[in-house]
Amino acid sequence: MSDSPAAAAGTWTLGGRIVNRLGFGAMRLSGAGGMGRGEDRDPDRSAEVVRRAVELGVNHIDTAEFYFSPTCRANDVIRAALAPYDEGLTIVTKVGPGRDLATGAWHDWARPDQLRAPVERNLASLGLDRLHVVSYRSNGRDDVPAAVAALAALRDEGLIGHVGVSNVGPDALAAARQVTEIVCVQNRHSLGYQRSDTTDVLAECRAAGTAFVPFFSIAAQAREARAEESHDVVGSVAAAHGVTAAQIRLAWTLALGPHVLAIPGTGDLAHLQQNVAAAALRLTADDLARLSAAG
Repeated sequence: MSDSPAAAAGTWTLGGRIVNRLGFGAMRLSGAGGMGRGEDRDPDRSAEVVRRAVELGVNHIDTAEFYFSPTCRANDVIRAALAPYDEGLTIVTKVGPGRDLATGAWHDWARPDQLRAPVERNLASLGLDRLHVVSYRSNGRDDVPAAVAALAALRDEGLIGHVGVSNVGPDALAAARQVTEIVCVQNRHSLGYQRSDTTDVLAECRAAGTAFVPFFSIAAQAREARAEESHDVVGSVAAAHGVTAAQIRLAWTLALGPHVLAIPGTGDLAHLQQNVAAAALRLTADDLARLSAAG
């Protein structure tokens, strides 16, 4: 798929597998928020979106077994749409947050010794014998080394291929690397949301040759003042290129470095098309300077 739209931003080797840097995040497949908030999605429509993403060259899908609404589960949608999976498709999952599969209610975070169960649920719901990459979502917890060690043990058993981490700062990342190889880091990072600790992690990933996978890179609802400040500049740059603000945000994300993998999510075919088209968008040095100064 070297000439596919998603390949226009180039590729990265993630856990020994070559992926296009423009990927797909599955959170919104199950609903507007994908985490039990917002409207439900029609599973058939969501499956159409996933199939179209792959047709456009997406070969890196980020998901989790806790992405579900009362009527739609992201992993089930992926399996229904794509199984049996193409050998070139890489599926990355994450574990840590606890959620009741029957009611959707959130409960205690999984302890390191409890991570086998969510890994097995991901395997079962996706219909896989082995998960390509599993990341531990930390959210600032102090058990990262133990959790990473637990995932490394599951890797040694053959249940997963490689280990990643999510929502970690520089110290937690360094501690995780003392335990085993970390192939990707998934943190929130976008124009208008650039915390210093994540900026440091971005730089450390660049130096180490580790994939950095930012989430919420095109979130429309700004929660921080800086996101609002950047809005006018994003709109101006978008108008100059004749594209959408979301496409500018994705192009800025991809311009952060060749190790950065974008995973925009959507349940809408038109938005999917626009997101993938952003892989070919090239911002000028002046564009990047203006955007970075505003963000």
